[in-house]
Amino acid sequence: MNNINSPGHFDEVTQNNAASLIYFSHDKCNVCKVLKPKVQAMLAEKFPEMPMYYCNTVEQTEVAAQHRIFAVPTVLVFFDGRETFRFSRNIGLNELENAISRPYSLMF
Repeated sequence: MNNINSPGHFDEVTQNNAASLIYFSHDKCNVCKVLKPKVQAMLAEKFPEMPMYYCNTVEQTEVAAQHRIFAVPTVLVFFDGRETFRFSRNIGLNELENAISRPYSLMF
């Protein structure tokens, strides 16, 4: 998985990919550590054309602030450069998969 390393990189990722998922977290979040590999596996299996990026909210405070990330984990899903879905704190994998599946199937 790739890391977001600046606000410009975040913009580049969301604009240059037809679809992308950004996972916001930090190292002290235990829920995040458990959820992240499950989200990665789901994307690899069901949505292989959608890259996943990780943004550490402690290291990239400017990116987190620009996108109003106040809790972790937060998942932002982008289609055509626009934020399409936002999931925060209590994220269900089925809910995430169901939200992504329709726009993903239309795009790919």
